Amino acid sequence: MRGNKFMFATGIENSYPTILLPDGSTKRVDEMEKTGHYQHWQTDFKLVQDSGIEFLRYGPPYYKTHTAPGVYDWDFTDDTFHALREMNITPIVDLCHFGIPDWIGDFQNPDFPHYFAEYAKAFAQRFPYLQLYTPVNEIFIAAMFSAQYGWWNERLQGDRHFVTALKHIAKANVMAMHAILSVQPEAAFIQSESSEYFHATDPLATPLARFLNQKRFLSLDLTYGYPLNVAMYEYLLSNGMSKAEYHWFLDNQIKARCIMGNDYYVTNEHIVHPDGTTQASGEIFGYYVITHQYYRRYRLPIMHTETNIRMPSCVEWLIKQWANVHRLKHDGIPVIGFTWYSLLHQVDWDSALRNDVGNINELGLYDLDRKIMPVGEAYRDLIRKWKDIISEESYGLIFHNW
Repeated sequence: MRGNKFMFATGIENSYPTILLPDGSTKRVDEMEKTGHYQHWQTDFKLVQDSGIEFLRYGPPYYKTHTAPGVYDWDFTDDTFHALREMNITPIVDLCHFGIPDWIGDFQNPDFPHYFAEYAKAFAQRFPYLQLYTPVNEIFIAAMFSAQYGWWNERLQGDRHFVTALKHIAKANVMAMHAILSVQPEAAFIQSESSEYFHATDPLATPLARFLNQKRFLSLDLTYGYPLNVAMYEYLLSNGMSKAEYHWFLDNQIKARCIMGNDYYVTNEHIVHPDGTTQASGEIFGYYVITHQYYRRYRLPIMHTETNIRMPSCVEWLIKQWANVHRLKHDGIPVIGFTWYSLLHQVDWDSALRNDVGNINELGLYDLDRKIMPVGEAYRDLIRKWKDIISEESYGLIFHNW
């Protein structure tokens, strides 16, 4: 582990779900390709270094790397991860980001957890010195967008499809952690998960808001083996999860090796209407209040693993997010890191990647010409001013106990 450093981080966006095109065909969206990272990865790593950022959320394109059962193409991964080591940039390894290889199919496939654990172990064996991992990014969002909203991958809609995706992705996450630990016993796992909250606008909307505010925890409840309340247990069982599948999570959790990564955007809070519809509410509670809710539930060290907002509000949003993180830490919550996500502007995230039109979203520390943005300058300055001041006691104690 990298001493007791507070982890100032960024990420290189590597989403790759499949989407439906207007003509009825499907296409895989690869953000690394859209942002030019495959061509400019050396420059991108230098930008990380120039910004004073020592931790990078980064992973190989899973769908290109795991080409068949037990078969891997490590060429790009070898080049990039060896370069990161030489540049003294510590990766938080992002192994699965919203998509899986074509030969596996989609998240409805019950064999996915087995194949993913196989891949995670092979990766750890190839890079045994790496210790920080996010096995599966945003499990809740991956399951919702793929199998509840019908936007990505299997493009199904309904609670039963959602529960199927959820249990397979969460099981893949847990099995991958066990597989990595079999190779690297000092590994730590930073679950990057969306932090949600649902506000009722009317007393008639309260029951649904209450249900959704329980549902938002399901991915972490399963991952951490947290006992479910009756409503969520019945919801899972009535939508296809067996008692044996549920108890598998209780019996196999390794919460002691985990750091809870909370992602927060202005779109993470929602209004719930009496007719059952929801809409984005904008920031009402904010990161401090919502993360406190997650912390009270799981009592794990925390990292703010994603945030951004489009121009021209980026610098103001950075200041606000950092103020929330700093206040949590000041109030005794073990916050060990902060992330502006991502390094570069993103492409087509304004439509949740569904419209493959090349729309540049001005969210990054740098634009796609690799020129620094005002938020990039502000983040660089924030790191310079705070990195040697912010308290590190909680981080040191956490890892000392391991």
